[in-house]
Amino acid sequence: MFSFERDPKLQAEALITPQEQPEGVVISPDTYRDNRIPPRQSRTKKWPVLDASGTPYIDKKNWKFSIVGLVEEPIEWTWEEFQALPRTKVFADMHCVTRWSRLGNVWEGVSTREVLSHIQVKPNAAYVVAYGYDRGWTTNMPLEEFAKEDCLFADTHDGAPLEDEHGAPLRLIIPRLYAWKSAKWVRGIEFIEKDRAGFWERGGYHMLGDPWKEQRFREDW
Repeated sequence: MFSFERDPKLQAEALITPQEQPEGVVISPDTYRDNRIPPRQSRTKKWPVLDASGTPYIDKKNWKFSIVGLVEEPIEWTWEEFQALPRTKVFADMHCVTRWSRLGNVWEGVSTREVLSHIQVKPNAAYVVAYGYDRGWTTNMPLEEFAKEDCLFADTHDGAPLEDEHGAPLRLIIPRLYAWKSAKWVRGIEFIEKDRAGFWERGGYHMLGDPWKEQRFREDW
């Protein structure tokens, strides 16, 4: 059995603050709140594993990341090409709709703004659908949420490579929305004009998912 201090998946009791982060790390604004835990959430020091259908097998040799939909020209990257893009680090909290919050995560990868800089989005694009490698899984969000400065496609968490069960080789991180919007095992995005429900949204989850407004389900407007 690991001791509390030695288990890398456990956080220490003391809360990690944005002021402790080195220069150059993007700070998610919610980490500056006096109370960083949204309504009816509880802090976890672990990193729970939740998904819809289990961890898929992904071969990086065949991995592709595609951008389609309302863009002037679709684009596709291999793993090596995506890894060559400029990288960023983000300090952010994570809030799961199942009522746990993991505070003070450091993510590293490619920012959504960097991805956007490589395409020309058409004027009528207003929403983004993220696609996962896990059996056709999808989730949706407004383009303005996807494009915020603290959003990224992460392959590293707290200084270590992302683990398979947490979305490796790449997952989308949207810190200001509930964590189901942070698609694991992401394989691409689509730009659309009208909002389209994803996997959990079709099952009754909220179309936006703001944890501070407790937008867990469709009726929580």
